[in-house]
Amino acid sequence: MKTFKPHIAATTKVPEFTLRAIILGCVLGLIFGVGNAYLGLKVGTTVSASIPAAVLSMAILRAFFKRPSILENNLVQTIASVGEGLAAGVIFTAPALFILGEPPSIFRVFLLAALGGVLGVLFMIPMRRYIIVEEHGKLPFPEGVACAEILKSGEKGRGGALLAILGIGIGALYKVCSSALHLWNEVATWKIPKILRSEMSIDCTPALLGVGYIIGPRISSLLFTGGILAWWVIIPLISKFGVGGTTIFPGTIPISQMGPEEIWSNYVRYIGAGAVGIGGLISLTKILPLLSKTFKSGFHELLAGVKHRRKLPRTDQDISLRWLILGSVAIILFLWLFPGLPMNFLTISLLVILGFLFVAVTSITVGLVGSTSNPVSGMTITTLLATCLIFVVLGWTERIYLIAALTMSVVANVAIALAGTTSQDLKTGFLLGATPKYQQIGEIIGTILPALTIGGTLYLLNTVYTFGSPQMPAPQGTLMALIAKGVISGNIPMTLVLTGVILGLLVEVLRLPVLPFAIGLYLPLSLSTSVMVGGLFAWYIRRKNDKEVVDRGVLAASGLIAGDACTGVVIALLTVLGVVSPTAKSFLPDFFSLAIFFLMGIGLTRVSLKKHLFR
Repeated sequence: MKTFKPHIAATTKVPEFTLRAIILGCVLGLIFGVGNAYLGLKVGTTVSASIPAAVLSMAILRAFFKRPSILENNLVQTIASVGEGLAAGVIFTAPALFILGEPPSIFRVFLLAALGGVLGVLFMIPMRRYIIVEEHGKLPFPEGVACAEILKSGEKGRGGALLAILGIGIGALYKVCSSALHLWNEVATWKIPKILRSEMSIDCTPALLGVGYIIGPRISSLLFTGGILAWWVIIPLISKFGVGGTTIFPGTIPISQMGPEEIWSNYVRYIGAGAVGIGGLISLTKILPLLSKTFKSGFHELLAGVKHRRKLPRTDQDISLRWLILGSVAIILFLWLFPGLPMNFLTISLLVILGFLFVAVTSITVGLVGSTSNPVSGMTITTLLATCLIFVVLGWTERIYLIAALTMSVVANVAIALAGTTSQDLKTGFLLGATPKYQQIGEIIGTILPALTIGGTLYLLNTVYTFGSPQMPAPQGTLMALIAKGVISGNIPMTLVLTGVILGLLVEVLRLPVLPFAIGLYLPLSLSTSVMVGGLFAWYIRRKNDKEVVDRGVLAASGLIAGDACTGVVIALLTVLGVVSPTAKSFLPDFFSLAIFFLMGIGLTRVSLKKHLFR
């Protein structure tokens, strides 16, 4: 570690914390925040914004300014990635309040998101030196390293940016044709008569194709396996043996009167909840050895004070620990004392303890598997479950405590998500020779615009699609509502939950990642099927074993996601205004949707393999 030399030496001064970098980073953060909010509510996952933001930054700054520095481009991607992290934190939790009939106001969503984001950045500060610096070479930080390499390879900026822009255009055009003009259906569905109450469906959208490509064939196949088990095995079995007129809890009508979606909603989602919960706990146990070292290093930083701060080189300067303590205390007091926020002192205490714990957990996990595969929702489920169980022990089972636990989980999840994003960005900065203090300040600034817009985005999408529906399942939010309501009221179907726990343990015995499988159990089949198709195209491309080809595909796939998701939010707004009909029938049959979807996949493959497309 002592011999490591960053790309820009600590003694070298180049432009870094500039107004143009801050403004561009905030604008890109807003775009990626809105896009990831739509994507996460639809499929239950978000994708890292760092690499596409870095490429777009290099192209835009070069086009309008002379000789932008690599550290300016790094600051842009650092600020831009905040939008993705903040969106993940909010959309995994806040929809639970909508589902339970207690939607927070847009202003309250802004407060919870902004304060949780700043708290996550601050909590990460005392851990940076151990996780990023001392563990260099041990924690791979795949996306952080990839982003640093792309920034260093500046000559790739123009072509990569054009790839991303091409993907954005195709994604937007597809969304307009399918959701605004209604030329074809987004979801193609066919019944399977030989399998009782079963169907084959695929959500033929560019965003899901891009997600499948980015997460790769292994994770997408596990997601698909969970979906197949749920929709082709468990649902037909429940249909087969749930005959007669008896209503079985938690259903409200006999199974014989239910369709596949109703069986999934009433029974299978609880099985998925158990699998997701055990997957989160397994993820925690795997990194416990690193956790103890991280906490020891963090507390040493806090106790050491600032006496040696002035002697530190530029590349090792963080935000002052005095600001960390003052800022954290101010946020905690605000959350406790601000009128209308339903959180008492115990809730705030749990937020601080569990939030700080999982900030360390997510920082290490991102170092191991990257931001896209980071099980943030599993950590939040564990936080929510622990809080609800403590409330039950204390006899706090009124509805106000249910809302308090979920409100706390919004702040905790945003802090956890932002800490993961921050650690990945700080790793990129460490490799490039950036100033950590400027990155941390940039991320705090970068929370403002996404936090301001995320509440309106939630209300738009819920009005048009309704959270918990097959069109907008909001899987994590729905799961949070189920868990909190079930634990607080003592009315949770434990047999179904334990079935999911056992399935998760069986997957772990096979030494496979549990969370992707669990999310597949929990999602509509149409989503996991389309992600699997994207994974298959990624498998074909990765056979070439060419990093440049794979990176080109990531940029094009990121463009597809951004174009589809952002246009989807605009169409949702037009639907609310009455410009677009949400119920109009499509002109073309479902086979046409499937054909267009595969043509997009073939196009993604070709532009990835053709290295000199824009040179």
